[in-house]
Parts: sequence; C-alpha cells; structure tokens
Amino acid sequence: MSLKGKKFVLGITGSIAAYKACILIRGLIKEGAEVQVVITPAGKEFITPITLSALTSKPVISDFFAQRDGTWHSHVALGLWADAMIIAPATASTIGKMAHGVADNMLITTYLSMKAPVFVAPAMDLDMYAHPSTQQNLDTLRSYGNHIIEPGKGFLASHLVGKGRMEEPENIIIALQKFFSDEEKSFSPLGGKKVLITAGPTYEKIDPVRFIGNYSSGKMGYALAEECARRGAEVTLISGPVSMTCKHPAIHRIDVESAEEMYNAAMAHYPTCNAGILCAAVADFTPEVKAEQKIKREGDDLMLRLKPTQDIAASLGKTKREGQVLVGFALETTDELAHAQGKLKRKNFDFIVLNSLNDAGAGFRHDTNKIAIVSEDKVKEYPLKPKSEVATDIIDELEKKLN
Repeated sequence: MSLKGKKFVLGITGSIAAYKACILIRGLIKEGAEVQVVITPAGKEFITPITLSALTSKPVISDFFAQRDGTWHSHVALGLWADAMIIAPATASTIGKMAHGVADNMLITTYLSMKAPVFVAPAMDLDMYAHPSTQQNLDTLRSYGNHIIEPGKGFLASHLVGKGRMEEPENIIIALQKFFSDEEKSFSPLGGKKVLITAGPTYEKIDPVRFIGNYSSGKMGYALAEECARRGAEVTLISGPVSMTCKHPAIHRIDVESAEEMYNAAMAHYPTCNAGILCAAVADFTPEVKAEQKIKREGDDLMLRLKPTQDIAASLGKTKREGQVLVGFALETTDELAHAQGKLKRKNFDFIVLNSLNDAGAGFRHDTNKIAIVSEDKVKEYPLKPKSEVATDIIDELEKKLN
C-alpha cells in the first residue's frame, strides 16, 4: 500500500542509529508521506537539525519554544495532526520515560499527546536491551497499544526477542504499509470480496506469425486490480498479452491471448465473484479461418473473412445474479454519451466507465485517463488524472454499489 498523503511525526533520540532516520525520512517521502521531525537534545549530538530539515522541508522541533522568537511548539497540535508517530531510534532512556510518563522533553510530551498509533523501533546495546527493566518498559508500552518494531520477529512483533539493533528503515516502512493496509481493509466494503477484472487487448490469429489486435497496454485494468487488492479484495485478473506485472499478492493473474480464451476464463470465474470489471479491449471480430502455416505473399491482395467473437459483457450480464455488480468500459470516438448509455442497458451493467479518444492524454497507452462514470440515473465527469487515481474513483463508485 502507498503511504501517499499520510502524516508522520518522527521522533529521533540520542542513539548512534540516528543516521538511519535520514534513510527512513527519504523512504517515507518517496512513498508520498509528510514528515515532521521531533528530536531530543541528545539526538542532536548524533545528527544535525539542518540535515533533517533539508530532508523534510520542515523546521525540526526540539524545544518547547523556538529559540529566535519564543514561538511555542504545540505538542497537542502535533498529536492531532499526525496519522502516526514513529520513534526511531528509541533509546532505553526514552522508552523508560514513555512507559512512565516522564515528560521532560518535547518528544515525550508529543508522545503523551498523540491521538494516532505509535510505532517504536528500539536501538541500544544488547545488554541494555536484554535487561529486565527494558523488557518490562517495552511490555508496558505494548499494554498501552504501542507497536514495537524490532529485528528477528517480523513486523509489529508481539514480544521481545531482538538484539537491540534498530530495524532497517525499509522494513519499518513495510510495517507501516501493512498497518494502514490492514486498517483500510477493515473499513472497506471490498474487504473479503472477490472481484473479477479483465485487462489488456486480445490477439486474434491470422496465421502463426500475424494477428489482429489493438493498442491496449493494460495499464487501466492493472491499476484497478491493484486498487481492489489494496482495499482487501481477492482479485482474479484475466489479462491479455501485455508487459505489465502485478505487485499485490492478492491478485491472481490468468494470462490469455484470444477473445475466446478470455470469454471462457470470465465465464468460469464470474459466478463465484461479487463483482466484475470488464476493462479489457476485446476484439469484436476474429478470422473465420486461421492458417496453419505462414501465409505467403502471393498476388496483389489478401481477403480475410471475419466472424464475430463471443460477447463477454453481454454473456456475463445475462448470468448476473442478485447482489452481483458488473462494470463495463466504453471507448468511443463519436456520440460518446449516447453510445455508453445504450451499452449500459444492453449489457446489464450497474455503471459504465466512458472515455474518448478525442480527449488528449486519455485512452490506450497513456499513463493518464479522463473518464465519465455513467449509471442509469446520472453522469459524473472527472478531469484528466493518472490512471492510478482514476482507478480510485472507479473503485469508490464500485464500493457504493456493493453497500
């Protein structure tokens, strides 16, 4: 899951591992997050606020009052602003203060005011880490609902077995992604649902080396698959021949080539799904005869006789049972809305996603798309956006239909 738009307070304490905080900040910002650093006086002995400020593009907070003008730093406001607080590295001293409410610096007062989840990455000498008082303090933090991230036990470990080394920044980011992904799944109507998605083109063979196809890259369908999986759905992605790859482990990809193969796969899997999204650019016609050998160039012309392919959308629309949702796509060049509305009724779609080749930056091969969502009673238009954001808009509408 992306951390885009998430706000993090990063607490840094006086540990040699403080240099890892820079790597953590860069990783969080790369994921689209916003980071506000709060550092202890001891932390500044290991890494300078100037370095941290340059990375976050925010002034680093260390004291209760700004040194130059006496401005008060509100720990309460920080507690309300953040989506999460991360204390990395967390020394034995800071962990002890957190456990017992010793509010003698800005970091601890911010922690005590924090309304969001708190993640703690311990960093200290092995003997200090293994000492009963440290273990007891960590257990106290867990009892308060804090999440302890430590090496050797996977992410969000439930009890202490680490060796005192601060967990690597990339693993802390994975832990945060997992936490927010699980949190979103518990609230999403797609959590636990099964979704069928078709994506990409189909290739209709003329002979062993030639085919009829189209320019679909599969980018829109794959973005939809990732978004559904991110929200907790189990996704079956039936993909035509594209160079795209799946990232989320909850996506089960079935590779097909022809319209007939896509039809058979869709008809087999849709009955067990809660929803279907038909994003693929399926060929309407296929050669009536497919040559067994490469067709040689003989004469001045070549006649191909085409026959209609099986209509996947119409077939699924006929089999759709009560409670199932079916979403279609319409790529048009003329009379776009009228054609989309007609298709909506004929195919028994719950809504249809309309885009036009007349819109710059929309349609095949582009990383962006401009759509309108057409349902029986309304048309909602959206501006040009990256396809990942378009996928969010489409799945938001799907969730409404599943409620």
